Amino acid sequence: MSRVGQMPINVPDGVDVNVAGQLITAKGKLGELSVSVVDDVEVTREENQILVKPRGNSRHARNMWGTTRSLVQNIVTGVDEGFTINLEIVGVGYRAAVEGKDLVLQLGFSHEVRHPIPDEISVKCERPTAISISGANRQQVGQFASNIRSYRPPEPYKGKGVKYENEYILRKEGKKK
Repeated sequence: MSRVGQMPINVPDGVDVNVAGQLITAKGKLGELSVSVVDDVEVTREENQILVKPRGNSRHARNMWGTTRSLVQNIVTGVDEGFTINLEIVGVGYRAAVEGKDLVLQLGFSHEVRHPIPDEISVKCERPTAISISGANRQQVGQFASNIRSYRPPEPYKGKGVKYENEYILRKEGKKK
């Protein structure tokens, strides 16, 4: 039994969820998102809750039960509150800035790295060493943050690079004389 799939999804005020067959659409203050679910899972709406149940007892139906519930929860939360990922830049001379539709990173290379910002995502640089990525679609926000981190992942000796805000870097001891 899926422990995740059993929990009902509460729909907050101000969010309109439409279940039309296998397409679930959520509309809120941050936009509109939709997800298509597999045929092995049944999604129903009862008042202010959405329930997800497997249609059969097959292995695939049970596997997709919790996954589908998480996907529907993500679109409901996304259009209501949105998702935010904070990145920190550690290193001398490393910095970030938003210029128009590009995120400009200086990460110790001989050139600056320009990464285009998608329309659905907003990026803020409060400080030159802090990047805040926010948007309604959890997958897009996470993928954008991962792409930025991949330019210079944190290294274990000095901890220099781009890291998530709450990420712990396992430090190694350097050379000894």
